[in-house]
Amino acid sequence: MRDYLLTLCVTAAVTYLLTGPVRKFAIATGAMPEIRARDVHREPTPRLGGIAMFFGLCAGLLVADHLQNLNSVFEQSNEPRALLSGAALIWLIGVLDDKFELDALIKLGAQMISAGVMVAQGLTILWLPIPGVGTVALTQWQGTLLTVALVVLTINAVNFVDGLDGLAAGMVCIATGAFFLYAYRLWYGYTIEAAAPATLFAAILMGMCLGFLPHNMHPARIFMGDSGSMLIGLILAASAISITGQVDPDTLKIFEGSTREATHAALPVFIPLILPLTIIAIPMTDLVLAIVRRTWKGQSPFAADRGHLHHRLLEIGHSHSRAVLIMYFWSALIAFGTLAYSVHSTSMWIVLVITVLSAIGLVLLLLPRFSPRAPRWAEAVVPPRYRRRKPVPEPEPEHAMAAEEEERVPVPAGLHGSTAIGHRSRFSDRRKAGTPS
Repeated sequence: MRDYLLTLCVTAAVTYLLTGPVRKFAIATGAMPEIRARDVHREPTPRLGGIAMFFGLCAGLLVADHLQNLNSVFEQSNEPRALLSGAALIWLIGVLDDKFELDALIKLGAQMISAGVMVAQGLTILWLPIPGVGTVALTQWQGTLLTVALVVLTINAVNFVDGLDGLAAGMVCIATGAFFLYAYRLWYGYTIEAAAPATLFAAILMGMCLGFLPHNMHPARIFMGDSGSMLIGLILAASAISITGQVDPDTLKIFEGSTREATHAALPVFIPLILPLTIIAIPMTDLVLAIVRRTWKGQSPFAADRGHLHHRLLEIGHSHSRAVLIMYFWSALIAFGTLAYSVHSTSMWIVLVITVLSAIGLVLLLLPRFSPRAPRWAEAVVPPRYRRRKPVPEPEPEHAMAAEEEERVPVPAGLHGSTAIGHRSRFSDRRKAGTPS
């Protein structure tokens, strides 16, 4: 665990320190597109944040390669090289898109090629445990098609949800945290060495997101752009594919009996393996709704609009920060709820807790204008937006102020509005100016 934490911290530190210079580079190269109709920010903001995230990925892999307990991942498996190859290709396409706005079909083709590069180096799905059937081995073509489809769907799901400051990085970090705990449990709890690469990928991905978030929280100073969103989507998909493709379900030996009964009973355990989309259920739901909405209107599925889930939260009255926190809440509930259910599927209290938290989430959705206020004794330690506002006195009308000023100015006897007001005499002023008396 210490080696994974060290890798995570190094990745986060490199990403955080490089984001500032990358922001200056993006401004110098003009990677600051004009505000579009679907954007929610008000000022042009530089992109290319994915550059810092990619170098954070490289730093994390380099550090892990020199650690004694993690070096075996690189010696016994080709998956880290496969991940780096696919990540470099999708990152390069993302950088070009952030600068020159590439066509959607070009990006889709690049996503498929990146997935194919990883498949060619062994990062693919080999089998699937299906309830009622057992463990089904996939042919080479079936595994390739399923792997490519999973990578493309995950990349676009993360890309679609990247619409608010800190939203994509935070949601991916939450989902990856749940996935890391599960992969680490397989590697350490069941001594399955094949789960080590996925655990390493998850730790590095969390470091990338945590290092970038301080620069991307509202108001964001830099956006990750497609170079960042497609990169973290690919790594998230690769982590799930690594476990699904390399971990043999029979090695878990959790249940006794026939293979069919064991696979059916162990279905909750394999939920995060077979369906990593459950970890990013919110982005995937947004992706499906966007495709249905656009095709129903006769538009291209890749046409941009303001109908995403985060846009709808803003429309019903939630603030920018509150909309992001609500999306965080639902992402954590689904990811960690799935993780808890996979560990203790027979515990009723897990279902009850998930139900109660879901009800709380629905209440938060229905109270868009609720503004929490801290008690007066805690106002000194909370942000200003949570403090009680002091009543501001209303300004007095101008005519009333003018009347008060007139009352304050003494008017000498014998003078009126057409003559000078004050102690000076108009005759002395004329003599000083050289006028004859």
